[in-house]
Amino acid sequence: MAEKKLRQIAIYGKGGIGKSTTTQNTVAGLASIGKKILIIGCDPKADSTRLILHAKAQDTVMDKVRELGTVEDLELEDVMRTGYREIKCVESGGPEPGVGCAGRGVITAINFLEEEGAYTPDLDFVFYDVLGDVVCGGFAMPIRENKAQEIYIVVSGEMMAMYAANNIAKGILKYAATGSVRLAGLICNSRNTDCEAELIEALAKRLGTQMIHFVPRDNQVQRAELRRMTVIEYSPEHKQAEEYRQLAKKIFENKKFVIPTPLEMEDLEDLLMEFGIMEAEDESIVGVAESA
Repeated sequence: MAEKKLRQIAIYGKGGIGKSTTTQNTVAGLASIGKKILIIGCDPKADSTRLILHAKAQDTVMDKVRELGTVEDLELEDVMRTGYREIKCVESGGPEPGVGCAGRGVITAINFLEEEGAYTPDLDFVFYDVLGDVVCGGFAMPIRENKAQEIYIVVSGEMMAMYAANNIAKGILKYAATGSVRLAGLICNSRNTDCEAELIEALAKRLGTQMIHFVPRDNQVQRAELRRMTVIEYSPEHKQAEEYRQLAKKIFENKKFVIPTPLEMEDLEDLLMEFGIMEAEDESIVGVAESA
């Protein structure tokens, strides 16, 4: 019998794009079809597991390290919690505000989890929910150290979300040359912008990947979050729950893992202008203040 292959997935995206919410709802969808999953929150805010655990925040690896004075005295049960449908949850945490590098928390947490046997043979997936669009330092560890082979980028039709997605693709390209990390697709978390689905489909094509799913905007997500729950747990029959189940199914069945082809800034702006998101730049007005 062939040994089960652990799939390690990192979710990146611009800060505020709804990355952690999308990740937790997708993971809930995978768990609802019987998949065994570990989420590792790689954000100092420690909000990557709150909907799974119905908690404001769990104790983080870095919190416990500060409390104990050393990582050597840390035990796996100190930082791992189990939530909805037996999803295992760990938050890396970070330094106290204004002190040190938050990326070190990611490095410390992942090394600790590996050494303590957190990646158990029964797991089907490990999800890394990574801070914002940072692809340097410790936050790049899931792709730099070959931890995650599949990268999904949460994006919308907003200009800065697309800039961030392109920058993340550049980071993946850099590390793909020496490892097995690949771009697995774009997840469009809709902001109801003009021509949004078509625009993200076009961006995906330029990057050499796919828009794996378009998640429509729905207030049921916020209603569920007020209860600290995923939509799938809060209202499993709601149409938005079905959207996340579809996304989970597409990720489970996905076989399209590519080395991306990031756009140059001019090409990205041309794409935005093509869809009317950005007006053609008029050099005659650059730097000219509004008339009195």
